[in-house]
Amino acid sequence: MAMACKGCGDGTELPFKFKMAFQPIVDVAEHRVWGYEALVRGPEGESAHSVLSQLTDEQLYRFDQDARVMAIETAGQLFDDPHTRLSINFMPNAVYEPRACIQKSLQAASRARFPASNLMFEFTENERMSDPKHVENIIRTYKALGFWTALDDFGAGYAGLSLLARLQPNLIKIDMELLRDIHLSQPKQVIVSALAGIARELDITLLAEGVESEAELTTLRAAGIRLFQGYYFAKPGFMSLPAVRGLEKIDLPLAV
Repeated sequence: MAMACKGCGDGTELPFKFKMAFQPIVDVAEHRVWGYEALVRGPEGESAHSVLSQLTDEQLYRFDQDARVMAIETAGQLFDDPHTRLSINFMPNAVYEPRACIQKSLQAASRARFPASNLMFEFTENERMSDPKHVENIIRTYKALGFWTALDDFGAGYAGLSLLARLQPNLIKIDMELLRDIHLSQPKQVIVSALAGIARELDITLLAEGVESEAELTTLRAAGIRLFQGYYFAKPGFMSLPAVRGLEKIDLPLAV
């Protein structure tokens, strides 16, 4: 029998509508799209803030569930490569019990014929966690179920080394402020190079997000990073997969 939690019984519809946009995550070593991040948008493509600003604490669970389902079902319609990953943002405070709260996502994947093993759940922690053990349990459970887990905005707010040591996600996304104009900043280059070494030692995949220029890309590629996300490659496509540019220009060896 499928597990259930107290939030699953609330059938109240959200008082606002939303849709999804998809931004590519590219693997520059293999010159291909590695996956897409699903991003919340308003019903006509309005910003994520226009949606999230309407959200109340009481609606967190329903919104988190509905957003996951929409992302998975839309990806099932758009993706044509069975190996492409779908990255979904989730709210740790909206997860009561990980195995119970994942059931609607699994059902959506089944309906959409989307491989559940291609799902990656990412969270950001710009505010201090109220219950770190709960987040640890979510990460541990999702990894045991075969999902990838990702820590977003690494290097911003409270998403630092102590959190990395505690949670051990499959992937970390370096905060874009640390990467902006990195080709002009020797301290940023040293920090990112050290992060790349730490990630290799811990068997954690590193992703550089928010990349906007060829100079940034070249510097980060030389530091050993192969996964990228940012406007340099493509802006998010509203309910669509945008064309990806720039992959053919990259032919730099990774650092070792």
